[in-house]
Amino acid sequence: MGLTYGKVCWAEWTFFAPSQGAPRDAWGVTEDDGGNVWVAGGEEGLFLLRKGASQFERFTLEDGLRPYGFLEDGSAPVGPKYLKVIAVAGGPPGTVFVGYEGQGRCESNFYRPSRERDPNIYKSGDADKVTLTGSGIQVVHYDISSGPGGNDGESGEAGDREKICSVRRIVWDRKYGNLWFGANHAFAWGDPNHQNAPTCNGQRPCSGVMEHTHPHINAKDTSGHVFRLTDAYHGIAVLPDGDVWFGGANRTTRFKFMTVKPPRDFESARKKSENASAIANRIDIWRDLVDEVGIPGPTDRVDDNVSGMALMPDGSVWVSSYAWGLALLNPTGTVNRYALNTGPDRFITALVRDPTDNSLWVGLRWGGGLVRVQGTQVTRYATALGTLTSRPIWDLQSTVRDGQRRLLVAFGRDEYGHEGGIGIYVGE
Repeated sequence: MGLTYGKVCWAEWTFFAPSQGAPRDAWGVTEDDGGNVWVAGGEEGLFLLRKGASQFERFTLEDGLRPYGFLEDGSAPVGPKYLKVIAVAGGPPGTVFVGYEGQGRCESNFYRPSRERDPNIYKSGDADKVTLTGSGIQVVHYDISSGPGGNDGESGEAGDREKICSVRRIVWDRKYGNLWFGANHAFAWGDPNHQNAPTCNGQRPCSGVMEHTHPHINAKDTSGHVFRLTDAYHGIAVLPDGDVWFGGANRTTRFKFMTVKPPRDFESARKKSENASAIANRIDIWRDLVDEVGIPGPTDRVDDNVSGMALMPDGSVWVSSYAWGLALLNPTGTVNRYALNTGPDRFITALVRDPTDNSLWVGLRWGGGLVRVQGTQVTRYATALGTLTSRPIWDLQSTVRDGQRRLLVAFGRDEYGHEGGIGIYVGE
């Protein structure tokens, strides 16, 4: 179903619809250091609005996007390729980091009996670094996996690893030169300067990644079987010291990557989130009825379903949930406050701090549109959004460009098929 709003400016808003080349279903939006706007357009591909342009460009598999990894000999998996761009993070001028959704049951396919394994499934997804060139784009792929011995044998998971495939959030840490991937099952580190190494086969010295970590707990299914519970790390907030808050479907943790001794020791930092002794660093924001010591069953769990994080100047961090609203953690991880936790406001899909005044911009799922929180004041942006108020807001990014605020909003397609688009706000 098409929209008629086209490119419309209401005071301080500019909107881009498919008639300007924007995607019909926007999953993410970002701006690189050169002022180019990039959009994750789902199955339509990757979109670019060059600085000063009014029309988006589109990139797909035919242009070199690579939503699949390398086989041991460096070749590509055989079979039809699935393209769904679900995350973007701006990098240096002309560069964007891109996250993909994997095919089918990509998290578990590698662990099936050999006759049931399909490399086209378990190698699908992951991430790319995309850089503009004079004739198109250059693509470097991050194959987020570990080959034989590639995890240094200390992960507690024997053999090769092919767990991460759908990368929903990406954050580039300029200060320390780290790239962070929030995904299904776990989170991982990437080298922003990585170059393709097709025959690396998941060995850390050449793969450009270190993976993976998750503040997992044990839980019981309906039959009483105990399993490892971890999923969907969609909240990422980098601290000034380089450590990172990660929030997932079940637990949140401070990944002590830069403050562990020695710094950047991925395995030592992993233990400070995963080991039994690290229970205090597995934070249950919306509390289960039974804690991890008691091993919760299905009716005991109140899954946090974290959708985003926003670090504040005092070291506290706001955490949003797809189901429960907002929570404010102090720098040590204690919940100090809950907000927007009733009615449609509690279904939050995106969250960002405004660097100009430290207000919070909140994107809602079910027809709530865009909300701004300034202290105790809540402002709703509905009239200016028009029909887009009813669309889910899948991503928000707030930057300052030439001394002016720029809030980037990714509107997705709703469940009735109504098109989304992109909004850019430059007001007060």
